[in-house]
Amino acid sequence: MTRNKLRLAIVGAGPAGIYAADILLKAERNFDVSIDLFDHLPAPYGLVRYGVAPDHPRIKGIITALREVLDRGDIRIFGNVRYGEDITLDDLKKHYNAVIFSTGAVRDASLNIPGIDLEGSYGAAEFVSWYDGHPDFPRTWPLEAKQVAVIGNGNVALDVSRILAKHVEDLMPTEIPANVASGLADSPVTDVHVFGRRGPTSVKFTPLELRELGELRDVDMIIYDEDFDYDDAARAAVSGNKQVFVIDKVLNQWRQREVGQASRRLHLHFFAKPLEIVGDGNGRVGGIRWERTAPDGEGGVVGTGEIRELPIQAVYRAVGYFGTPLPGIPFDREYGVIPNHEGQVLIHDAETGESRQMYGVYATGWIKRGPVGLIGHTKSDAMETIKHVINDLGNWWRPESPSEESVVEMLESRGIRYTDLDGWHRLDEHEQALGSAEGRVRVKVVPRDEMVDISVGDISAG
Repeated sequence: MTRNKLRLAIVGAGPAGIYAADILLKAERNFDVSIDLFDHLPAPYGLVRYGVAPDHPRIKGIITALREVLDRGDIRIFGNVRYGEDITLDDLKKHYNAVIFSTGAVRDASLNIPGIDLEGSYGAAEFVSWYDGHPDFPRTWPLEAKQVAVIGNGNVALDVSRILAKHVEDLMPTEIPANVASGLADSPVTDVHVFGRRGPTSVKFTPLELRELGELRDVDMIIYDEDFDYDDAARAAVSGNKQVFVIDKVLNQWRQREVGQASRRLHLHFFAKPLEIVGDGNGRVGGIRWERTAPDGEGGVVGTGEIRELPIQAVYRAVGYFGTPLPGIPFDREYGVIPNHEGQVLIHDAETGESRQMYGVYATGWIKRGPVGLIGHTKSDAMETIKHVINDLGNWWRPESPSEESVVEMLESRGIRYTDLDGWHRLDEHEQALGSAEGRVRVKVVPRDEMVDISVGDISAG
């Protein structure tokens, strides 16, 4: 194997993986490149397809840029291929010079308070996967609560709250799957309560997400005046940060609204630190107990000792995403990431306490840095990783079967029904045709087997 060509595998076909491939292909280098993208799902785009609420078409516009990269035809895709099951690290070493893991962070971060495991307590990420039609999640969701709590003050918390509070008919122009629409239509919800332990000037959501809440039809925004007694640090944040200024302006406009006529209410509780999910005596969620906090004068909060309680029948924790361990790859269980230096994966030596590079293995995206940052961060993140992939040429693996055909032969010999770029186009056209029949952009196909059948041509896309 000569050193003038890099055969690169990328595991994870979301934005992080696709951007990494694009950046490498466009980078200055003195060798040729051949890239294969693997994903455990039959369709690409990761959390853009399965983590963005269906009523966010502006954010889903990111798919257009990703589609342009894939449609150039210089990156191969192998969908419906599970790393650790269908292919292993040894397989990758046999066929490639290096691998980049861009598997994201799709599990819910834990919230360690009493009662969080009661029936009726859910992770927001699982709910998002349900309403986005992820093929590996149940087709039904228990929507039986009239009063719901959402714990968290980030964009995911607002997405979950909005989907719960929004009338389903207002979601019908979107690509919401039929089973999700049916489930939401039967929801008896009247009140959604969002809890954040800090004040309004310390939230993690963006102004766009916040404004969208206020546009919900027949939903009152309930804001509590006691949360707006700002200290100097909060006032400085408003005057010194444009995003905080806009958020403060929106919230204060809502405080002036008349409420009481809508059939549903969305409450924002700030300075509220959840202490316990209270049971109803039958193993189910019956209430939430929290402590009122107060500014500490330095941008943080302290407990006041004032305890409050509210009846609820369901709770969603939206306190962040968390990465998943990958077979054969180091994993930091505290932070949910692959240990790395600027994308170079590191192995920790327990005896010496030192770390060394795991040659040929790289990471990018949320599995590299944790679930923070927007698309701009993902691009710069990928650039950093790709720089090391290029510079580490002397430490690349030396595969025994580096030909592009050998990978296809391996998958086919194992009976793996993989999907490719042409297959994604067939599925994409099929979903758009389903949507067109209903006057919508698309209707997402949910069952995995059906996605694969359409992709490989076993079901007509007409």
